Amino acid sequence: MDSEPVVLVLLALFGLAGGIGITAVGPGGVLPTMGMFLLTGLSPAGVAGTAIVTHVATGIAGTGVYVRSGQLREPATRRTALVLAGTALVGTPLGVQFNTAVSGRVFGLLLAAAVAVTGLLVLLRERRIARRDAAADGGREPGPLTAGAVGLTVSVAAGLFGLGGPMLSVPLLVLCGLPLLPALAAAQAQSVVIASVGTLGYAWHGSVDWMLALIVGVPELAGVFIGWRIAHAVPVRHLKYALAATLLALAPYLAFHS
Repeated sequence: MDSEPVVLVLLALFGLAGGIGITAVGPGGVLPTMGMFLLTGLSPAGVAGTAIVTHVATGIAGTGVYVRSGQLREPATRRTALVLAGTALVGTPLGVQFNTAVSGRVFGLLLAAAVAVTGLLVLLRERRIARRDAAADGGREPGPLTAGAVGLTVSVAAGLFGLGGPMLSVPLLVLCGLPLLPALAAAQAQSVVIASVGTLGYAWHGSVDWMLALIVGVPELAGVFIGWRIAHAVPVRHLKYALAATLLALAPYLAFHS
């Protein structure tokens, strides 16, 4: 790794913002991937491999804080988390394999599409939550087939782009009926498996910049604890809309940059 100090600072800020987004609203893990893609000359495998390493610690921390706050001690949430984690054992290696087969141009276009879809899912999720609140509907646990389909889809995408998983799994689980905090909790547990399996896969291919992973991962880990406090302490609707708008605005730039 040989980058200008200003680039390293920006990458650390991408990591911090990503960590906050992971536990506060879910779709934050894409920010480190975006930062590395835009600011470094790493290959698609290098971007995804280095990014996914950072999610090992954040996934463990996120799982820990949601155990502490009680969501992952609820049987329904644990069942969903186990299904998501199980499918990640299959989907993540597939995503890593797909990554090694795509060019930088294709990777950029796919990442732009994933970012745009995530932004739209966040907006749809907010509408779903608002309707549920208006109807005094507490939500429901998705069935194992639904959770399995979500888990497999998310883990393939996470392996491809170097994500932890909450970016896509949280809005999808909410759209399937699961309340927000249990969805965030289950996604953290899934992200531990995705990040661990993905790290092994990309390390096997020699596609991890360990020093860069440290520079991004330490502030990202700090952001996880900040985001968890935000999720439990303040209304985060405005933050969610800001994140959705940012993702939708950056998607065309990612496509052009590729």
